[in-house]
Amino acid sequence: VDQSAICFRSSEHLQFSPLEGDRSPSYPIERHVMPYKQSFISSKLPSSSKKPTKNPRSRSSLHGLEFPRKPIFSLRVSYSVISAASYTDSSDDETSPRDKQQKNSKGSSDFCVKNIKQAEFGRREIEIAEQEMPALMALRKRAQGEKPLAGAKIVGCTHITAQTAVLMETLGALGAQCRWAACNIYSTLNEVAAALAESGFPVFAWKGESEDDFWWCIDRCVNVEGWQPNMILDDGGDLTHWIYKKYPNMFKKIKGIVEESVTGVHRLYQLSKAGKLCVPAMNVNDSVTKQKFDNLYCCRESILDGLKRTTDMMFGGKQVVVCGYGEVGKGCCAALKAMGSIVYVTEIDPICALQACMDGFRLVKLNEVIRQVDIVITCTGNKNVVTREHLDRMKNSCIVCNMGHSNTEIDVASLRTPELTWERVRSQVDHVIWPDGKRIVLLAEGRLLNLSCSTVPTFVLSITATTQALALIELYNAPEGRYKQDVYLLPKKMDEYVASLHLPTFDAHLTELTDEQAKYLGLNKNGPFKPNYYRCLAPTPPLKTGKPG
Repeated sequence: VDQSAICFRSSEHLQFSPLEGDRSPSYPIERHVMPYKQSFISSKLPSSSKKPTKNPRSRSSLHGLEFPRKPIFSLRVSYSVISAASYTDSSDDETSPRDKQQKNSKGSSDFCVKNIKQAEFGRREIEIAEQEMPALMALRKRAQGEKPLAGAKIVGCTHITAQTAVLMETLGALGAQCRWAACNIYSTLNEVAAALAESGFPVFAWKGESEDDFWWCIDRCVNVEGWQPNMILDDGGDLTHWIYKKYPNMFKKIKGIVEESVTGVHRLYQLSKAGKLCVPAMNVNDSVTKQKFDNLYCCRESILDGLKRTTDMMFGGKQVVVCGYGEVGKGCCAALKAMGSIVYVTEIDPICALQACMDGFRLVKLNEVIRQVDIVITCTGNKNVVTREHLDRMKNSCIVCNMGHSNTEIDVASLRTPELTWERVRSQVDHVIWPDGKRIVLLAEGRLLNLSCSTVPTFVLSITATTQALALIELYNAPEGRYKQDVYLLPKKMDEYVASLHLPTFDAHLTELTDEQAKYLGLNKNGPFKPNYYRCLAPTPPLKTGKPG
C-alpha cells in the first residue's frame, strides 16, 4: 500500500489523501463508517506515540503495520466511494435530529435532517448527478417562462438521494412547492438532505430512522398549518396510506397520485378494487421506460456493487437463487451469471418462468435449493417469500438480501427471538447466529439492498425521474373528466418523449418515417410508435392508459 495515500490525522479520524495525479478531494472518514475494518486498524495501532520501526532494507512500516517497500497496488479512493462512506452512515453525534434545533442560512427551521452543516458537500453530489440527468435539465430549460406546475403543492415520499434531489429541484423550477420525506429508513444521503434543506425545501429524513421516526417524518410533511398538498408522489404507498388513515379529507383537494414502485402499485389496485380510491393515480412502475430501463439496467449494475461492498465476496462458482424473474430479477440474474455464478430462479408466473428457462436458468422451488445456495435474493414485491422455515434450513454463512421495494419479502421479524443472536459486523451487515453456531448474513435488515448499501446508475434514474415529472404534469393539468378515480398508465407518447430526451447523450440519431411508410403502418410520423397497451410484461390487474394531453 502506498503510504503517501494514508494520513492518520488523529485517533478519531482516518483521512484518505489523493495520490499525485488524482484530483479526488480528501474527506474525513469518521470512526463509525466502517467499524469492522477500522477496528482492525485501530487494534494494530500502538498505544504510545512511539515512532514506527524503520527497516530500510526490505520493509517500511506505519504505526506498527508492516508494508512492502514496493507497493503491489496504489490505494486510490474515488470521490464516489468517499461519498458513500463518509457521510451516509450515522454520525458519532447520537442526538436524534428530532431533538435538534437547526436553521438554514435563510433562518428557516422547517426541516429535519441529520446535520445542516453537511449541505455544502451534498450540493456537490447534486451537481455531479445533474451531469448524468440530461432529461430533467432539458425540462428546466424548456420550462423557462412556462411553469406547468405553477400552483402545484406536491408532497413526496421517495428515496432521498442526489438523483431525487435533482428531480425535486426540477419540480421547483417548474413552479411546484414541495415537501418531502424518505420512503426507506436506510437509503437517505444525509448530506443531500442537508443541501435540500439549505435550498429551502422542507425535507424530513435522515439515514437510520426508527420506525417511529419514519412515520413522524411523513406526518410532518403532510400536517402543516397553512399548507395542504394537491399532488402526491409516492414510492411504496406509505405516504398515500398515511393520508388515507390520518387525513382522508385532504383528498378533496388532491388531483392525483403518482406511484413508482410495484409495492405501491399493488396497494393502489387494492384501494381501487375496494372502491376506496378517490382520486386518479398514475402507475409509473409499469410504464415502458421504468420497466425496460430502471428495473432492468439499474439492478443489473447495482446488485453486484451492493453485494461486493457489504461482503467482499467472489461471485465465480457461487450458487445463487433469485426469487422472481420480472425485470428486476432479470437484471440480477444476468449480472450474476456474467460473473460466473450458478443461478437458480423461483417464479409463480408461467410466462416469466418460461423466459427464465430460455435464458438458461434452472427454474426451481425455493425449498429444493435452500440448503445448498450461497446467496438468496428476493425481488418479487410480495411478502414472506423467504420464511423462518427457509432461514432455519440455510447453510452456514448464507447471504440473504432483498432487491424489491418493501422489507416484507424476507420474514426478518421472525428472527428477532431470544434464541437467536444478532451481531452487527459492518454498516448494514448483520450476522444472525443460531444456538448451534450457524449464522446467516443479513443485508440491510431485508430492505432494498442497492439503495441501502451501494449506489445506482444516475443516468438510469434520470429516465425514471423524468417519467415521474411528466406524470405529475399530466395529472395536474388534465381537464376535469379525463381521468376517473382509477389507476392509469403513462400515455405512450410521454414514454417515447422521455426516451427521446436521453438519446442525445449517446449522439444517437433517430430515423424518420417517410409519408408513405407512416401511411403504410398507420402511424403519425411523430409517434406514438407503439399502441397504448404495449408493455414489456403482461400486467396482473387490468390497466387503464391515460390519453395523451
